[in-house]
Amino acid sequence: MSFWDWAYVWEASPYLYRGAIVTVQATLLGFAIALVLGLVFALIRQSPNRYVSIGMTEIVEFIRSTPVLLQVFFLYYVGPQFGIFIPAWNVGIAMLGIHYAAYCSEVYRAGIEAVDGGQWEASTALNLSRARKWRVIILPQAIPPIVPGLGNYFIGMFKDTPILAAIAILEMLQQAKNFGGENYRYVEAITMAGFFYLVFSLVASAIVQSVSLWLNRRYHLQ
Repeated sequence: MSFWDWAYVWEASPYLYRGAIVTVQATLLGFAIALVLGLVFALIRQSPNRYVSIGMTEIVEFIRSTPVLLQVFFLYYVGPQFGIFIPAWNVGIAMLGIHYAAYCSEVYRAGIEAVDGGQWEASTALNLSRARKWRVIILPQAIPPIVPGLGNYFIGMFKDTPILAAIAILEMLQQAKNFGGENYRYVEAITMAGFFYLVFSLVASAIVQSVSLWLNRRYHLQ
């Protein structure tokens, strides 16, 4: 038996294709949640109410300090004991999104705190509403520099999607393992899955860099 057989590559392709679709969908949906919820977390932490700010900080630290796999297990397997029945797909997407939202919130917070103090004072002097100050002055300056950091978490989430196999979601790596188990041939399927992860990560990194450069030029931050 040869080490590499192209016939198994073609045979494994449908498995990998189905798994890749699930992997990409989970990444895009989960990261959309992380981006929005992470910004919400960061804004709440900027609340002038000390108790609200501290409470949000503790929630973020709790999420960051526990493994995402544990969070997925808890919601999917323990949740039903408390009457919480959520489909596996929804659990996987939600927990990936919430877990990475905690990390993204720290990136957002760093960007917000990096905005020059004079900008805050100017927006106050112009008597802008709180919502308009954030939308027009603060966020357009805070977000462009942090795009690379957010992009790193996007790639990290993509590489964490195999966690979903723990609740029977057949993402790409699990499909490759299934093919190997059915055919007693793992090397081609696992190698091709690894190759796809590598290509996606490199392409995503290039896109993030392009978006970062475009935003920096648009807002004259370079």
